Parts: sequence; C-alpha cells; structure tokens
Amino acid sequence: MRAAALYSAAGSLLVTTLAAVPAGGAPATGGLPGAAELRGTEVAVARARAAGIDFGACSSADVPHAPGNLRCGTVTVPLDYTHPDGKQIKLTVSRIAATHRDPHNSKRKVRRQGALVFNPGGPGASSMSFPLIGVAPQWQRIAAAYDLVGYAPRGVGRSAPLSCEDPKRYVKAPTASPAHPSEAYKRQRIAQAKAYARGCAERSGGTLRHYTSLNNARDLDVLRAALGEDRLTFMGASYGTYFGALYAAMFPSHVRRMVLDSAVDPAPDKIWYRDNLDQSAAFEGRWADFRGWVARHDDVYKLGDTAGKVQRSYETARQRLAGRAAGGKVGPGQLQNAFLMAGYYDDFWPSRAEALSAYLHGDPKPLVRLAAPSARTAAEAENGSAVYTAVECNDASWPTDWKVWDRDNTRLARVAPFETWDNAWLNLPCAYWPAPRQRPLDVRTGPGELPAVLILAAERDAATPYPGALEMNRRLAGSVLVTERDAGTHGIGGGANQCVNGYLEAYLLQGRVPVRRASCAPHLSPKAGEPAKKSRRNVPRGRAGRRV
Repeated sequence: MRAAALYSAAGSLLVTTLAAVPAGGAPATGGLPGAAELRGTEVAVARARAAGIDFGACSSADVPHAPGNLRCGTVTVPLDYTHPDGKQIKLTVSRIAATHRDPHNSKRKVRRQGALVFNPGGPGASSMSFPLIGVAPQWQRIAAAYDLVGYAPRGVGRSAPLSCEDPKRYVKAPTASPAHPSEAYKRQRIAQAKAYARGCAERSGGTLRHYTSLNNARDLDVLRAALGEDRLTFMGASYGTYFGALYAAMFPSHVRRMVLDSAVDPAPDKIWYRDNLDQSAAFEGRWADFRGWVARHDDVYKLGDTAGKVQRSYETARQRLAGRAAGGKVGPGQLQNAFLMAGYYDDFWPSRAEALSAYLHGDPKPLVRLAAPSARTAAEAENGSAVYTAVECNDASWPTDWKVWDRDNTRLARVAPFETWDNAWLNLPCAYWPAPRQRPLDVRTGPGELPAVLILAAERDAATPYPGALEMNRRLAGSVLVTERDAGTHGIGGGANQCVNGYLEAYLLQGRVPVRRASCAPHLSPKAGEPAKKSRRNVPRGRAGRRV
C-alpha cells in the first residue's frame, strides 16, 4: 500500500478476481508457514539466543549524529528459512536501555519490563532512530520501563539492502501526474513498470523471492530471541501492523504485548491489490478534509473560501508547473507527492497551504523547499521503494492483465482522482513481477491463543482505511480497538491525542485494556500558519504504499 516516506506518531471498489498465476508463468508458492520454515526458524532462534547482540557505538550510516546512549549491533538471520544453514544476512539493530526514571517522581525507580521493538511500516522503512523518541514527554514513562529497540528489516539500509534502479534515476524530476492519463501516457508507464521489475530481478542477485512479510515475521522472532526476550513486546505502525498480525498468528505463545497502530486490512483477498484501491478511494476523503481546512483559513492563505475554490487553486498550480517547473525540479508529480503528505498527517497542513499560496502569489521558494527531490537522500529513497515493491509483489497474486488495472483504476479515478493513478503506477511492477508469489496467510487467532492486542486507528485515516482496523479487530480474538473519532492522521500512538496515549500507556505499562472497544475525541486541528510539530518527526511514520 502506498505510504508516506516519512514518519507514524509512534507514521472497495468491486475488483476482478486476481489471476492465480504470476507474470512470467512462475507458479504461486504456498506462502503458508510450512514444516521446513518452522524448523529453520527454530534453528535461527536458538542461534540468536546463544549469540545475543553485541551492542556498541552506532555508525553514521545507521543513525547520523547518534547520542552516546544509543547503541547499535546486528542480528543474523537466514536468507531462506527452509535452508537455515545456507546464506545468512545481518539486520542492524539499535537500542536505548530503559531509564528506570519516573518523569513525575525523580525518587521513584521504575521496574524494567523488557524490550519494546518498534516497526514503522513501509514495507521499506527503518526504525533505527526510534529509540531517540524516549526523550519526548509522551514517551518518557514508557522509556523508563522498556529498552526502546529499533531495527532495519531485511532489505532496508545496511540489512542486506535491495535496489531496483540507479538512485539518480529514481529522483529524476520534474515529472507529470495526470489524474486522467492518456493512452500514450499509460503505455509509457507500462514500459517503465516492466523495466523496473526487470531491474529488481537483475540487481537482487537471485535473492528477490526471499523478501516477504512472512520472512519479516520470522526475522522478528529471531530478533526477540537475540534480545533475550522469552516473549515479544511489539509496536507496529501501518504495514508493521500486517506482519505484526502475521507474527501473532504464527507465534501466538511468543507474544507478551502487541500494539497495532493504523491497521492494514489483513483479509487475504485484500493483500495487496484491493488494499491499494481502498487506499486510493480513502485519500479522496482526506484530500477533501484538507481543502475544507484551507478554505476555513482563507484569511491566511488566500486560496479560496470553499473546498471547490481551493481545488481550483491547486489545479492552477498544476497547470503552471506543467508548463514550467518551479526551481527546475518541481512539476505536477512533485506537487502531488508533497500534498499527498497532507493526506497522511494534518500537522503538515499549514506548510502545504503556505507553500501553495506563496507559489500562486509569485514566490516558488517554499514549494521548492517542500517538493523538490533531494540527491542527498536519493539512495535511501530508492532502497525503500525497492523493498516496498519486492515485499508487496512477493506477498500475493496480482492481476497480470493490464486491462484489469486499466478498468479498475479508470472507474475509481472518476470519483477519487487525487491519488488513484499515481498509486497504480507505483504498484504496476507487480503485474510483471519475475519472482514467485505467495498465498497470503489467513490471519486468525482463537480465544485465549494470545494476550489482548491493542489496535489503534483514526476514523478518517486514508493510508490504512478504518475498515481495516475493524477487520483486524475481528480476526484477532480478544483484541481491543481504540478509535480516534473524526480524525485522519496516520499513526496515532504517542502523538497529539492524550486520550489515545492514555490507553497506550495503560496497556504497555500495566497490561490494562478496555473491554473491547473505546473511542477518543479528535485531537485539535492545526493552527493556520503553524509550522509542522518537530516532536512528531522523531518516530518513523508508517508507510502504506509509496509507501503503508
């Protein structure tokens, strides 16, 4: 699913039945955890428990400007769990030890409760900087009781990194972003998707098939053992909720506590083609929320006093940028990507509205600062995109007939034009994928099989639409759902809503949960002219499509 390449607070149309055989004629693999994979996981877990993690100073490649109390190491996992004695890969891990300090009572020593492992989603995001969040006021009580642990999943960063194309090509700009593309433009994007899929196969050196959500779940169990934990305390955001749910279904007795923040719909027939269509539909509603907010602050931004007028201002900017890119690098594609972030996080609303207003009134600099791709971060962005594509394409069957994609997205774009086609182009390499596909695991747990799982969701979240949280709640027996009503920020745990944070703290620190469901009033809307809150950028935000 398309998700922001940014940071979570802790960041359906009727579709034709998917083709059972993947592109290239390779048969779909079982995907279900088999005896060989289970034995391989047991072997890797035993080795990791014996070896532990040798934590030392962090390199700048792992966490730039890391403070001394942040320690880094590696954990070794098999590339292929059916061959645990075969090729091994190393995953980078970071940790800040529990402080034991009660932020409200300096004389009280807090008991350590173990390690809290966080995954921000993606697929393709790293949480290596996550432990730094412990200094934020809303995280200090949790940081007192838990070692905060981040890591780079397989394929990400220095953890056996994947690449599908030259990073310089990945950030090539300016680009187009037609809401209703021509046939010629579609042919161009089909050719690009085919070339990208080939590039993934060529640059992976034959390892491409091993980057899957099931292997991410197995890696998580190895990490648990390497940390010396008998049972895992885990918090996953966005895509992290999906393989967190896989972990719960595969290793229920290994779960201590689990928070799933902004849940992906785990139904096997949704992974991933239909989930992405649902996401594109939901972004239209969130785009309307943003335009309504801008209209209410027309005295500040001068973009129109109705949502329709704000849309016309946006279209005016698109047309101008199509004719002449701002700063030579910001075209319609870069504009759309910058404003997509407003669909993920409403604390970005002021900066986006300010940049659009300045551009239309003759000053392109704020828009260029927001939207121009950065050569400095090109390699990281390309790596994240490669992992996202590999995992989602490997996880499930996708339509291999372009006519299915064309029909479904053309229909959806009539009512949800903002994100539909850009999301389709991002995922189209999966139609031509050269590696075998898996069948998604049917995530379900029975009563008493695992401790209560805490699910957090915002009612108007577009990246992981709210029905996915309801489905996750139904499938994990005994789970509880906390909903932030009338809000749409993606990733809400440890963020701006103190009601949500109260449930999160009560669960992680005391194991207390509501009976089944609870709700919180929405957090306050951002103030016009207010800069993005720096405190919300400390935790990697989940990526759900460009990424869940």
